[in-house]
Amino acid sequence: MPYVNIRITREGATSEQKAELIRGVTRLLQDTLGKNPETTVVVIDEVEMDCWGIGGMPVAEFRQRGS
Repeated sequence: MPYVNIRITREGATSEQKAELIRGVTRLLQDTLGKNPETTVVVIDEVEMDCWGIGGMPVAEFRQRGS
């Protein structure tokens, strides 16, 4: 039973976009590893921007620097 955890910053991903992520990851596991889509679990966690850091700075500041 594959378990996939996707973490994204909370920036307004729509329900449709999240559903496509779930479908796409499930399909990838089936096509690449032969995993059963009926037992594949995909969880999407949305993290507040001020709780996500890259390179020692909040993600918003990191993006502003063009890194």
